Amino acid sequence: MAEGTDEQISAVESSPNMASLCLDSSFSAPATAPLTLEEKYALVRSVAEECIQEDELRNLLEKKQNPICYDGFEPSGRMHIAQGVLKTINVNKLTSAGCTVKIWIADWFAQLNNKMGGDLKKIQTVGRYLIEIWKAVGMNLDRVEFLWSSDEINSRAHEYWPLVMDIARRNTLPRIIRCSQIMGRSEQDELTAAQIFYPCMQCADIFFLKADICQLGMDQRKVNVLAREYCDDIKRKNKPIILSHHMLPGLQQGQEKMSKSDPSSSIFMEDEEAEVNLKIKKAYCPPKIVEGNPCLEYIKYIIFPWFGKFEVTRNTENGGDKTFNNMDELIADYESGALHPADVKPALAKSINHILQPVRDHFKNNSGARELFRTVKNYRVTR
Repeated sequence: MAEGTDEQISAVESSPNMASLCLDSSFSAPATAPLTLEEKYALVRSVAEECIQEDELRNLLEKKQNPICYDGFEPSGRMHIAQGVLKTINVNKLTSAGCTVKIWIADWFAQLNNKMGGDLKKIQTVGRYLIEIWKAVGMNLDRVEFLWSSDEINSRAHEYWPLVMDIARRNTLPRIIRCSQIMGRSEQDELTAAQIFYPCMQCADIFFLKADICQLGMDQRKVNVLAREYCDDIKRKNKPIILSHHMLPGLQQGQEKMSKSDPSSSIFMEDEEAEVNLKIKKAYCPPKIVEGNPCLEYIKYIIFPWFGKFEVTRNTENGGDKTFNNMDELIADYESGALHPADVKPALAKSINHILQPVRDHFKNNSGARELFRTVKNYRVTR
C-alpha cells in the first residue's frame, strides 16, 4: 500500500504549527493558527507505518471537520511504554488534527481471550488502572471518549449483535482464523470457540462506533482489512481508513514487540528510575548497527516525538555534549561510530524517566491510583 513520505512527516513535525504538540511539560508554545488541510493530513498520516488508503484519508479530512477514530485495547495487565507513551503521542496528534478518538476498553474481549483468567472484575480493574496512566502521562482528553465494551454492547444490543452475526455469516472459518494475530495468537494455535467469535466482534466494533479511521497497531491489520472487505460485501462506499502504527520491539535482541509477560523485554509505565536505568543498560544496542536496534527505535518513535530532540551528555574527550534535532542526524553519527551505545543508553534512560515521572508521582500521591496499581501488580497475567 502507498505510504506517506518521510519528507511529508518531517515537514509537519518541524512546522511552527506543530510546536504545541511537544509533550514536555516544561515547554510552553504560543497560540497558533488553525491547521491547513496539508498539515492535518501530514499530522494524521505520521501516526501510521501504513495507511489504507491515503487518498481516502485526505478526502475525509477535507470533508469532515471532526472524523471519528477508533482505538481499543484489552485490559490484560500492567502497561508498558509502547501502550502508554506511544498511544498518548498518537492520540494527541489525532486530536490536534481535529479528530475525536473513541478508545474501546475491550473488557468482554479480554474475557473471551482468557486474560486475567477470564475474571471480568479483574479485567475491569485493570481497565481503570490503564486510564489513570494515560491521564497522568499527558494524554489530551478533550476529544477522547473511553467506552467500555460491555456497557456499550449491552445498551445497544439490538444494533450490535445483528451486525456481528452478519459479518460471521459472510466469512469463512479460515478467513476468521487468519485474524487470530489480533488476539496475540497464531493460526496454528488451538483456539477456543470464543476466540473464533472474537474477530467477528472486533470487526463489528468499527461500524458500531461509526469509526472513520481505525488507529491500531500493525498486529491488528488483518481484522481492519476484514472490515473493508465487509464493506465490499454489503456495497458500502465509505470504508474505514486503516492507520496501522509501528510496533515497538522488546529490549532484547530479536524481540519483535514488548511483552507484558516478559518484564525483561518491557519498560512499564510505573517502573522506578533505577529499574529503567538497569533495563536500558542491559538492552540490545550493538555499536554502529541501526537495523533491529531497540534503543534507536525508542528514540525515533518516543523521544523525538515527545521532546523534539535527543540530548546526549558526555565528556569532552568523548565528543562533548550534543543535541540531535532529527533521526537522520543521529543515525549518521551512530553508523560512523561518533555516537556510541555508552552515549545513547544513559541519555535514553534519562529521557524516558523524564516522561514517566508524572506517572510515578500520580501513583504515589493519589490514594485511589495507588490502590489500583497495588491490586493490578498482584494479578497473575494469563495468556
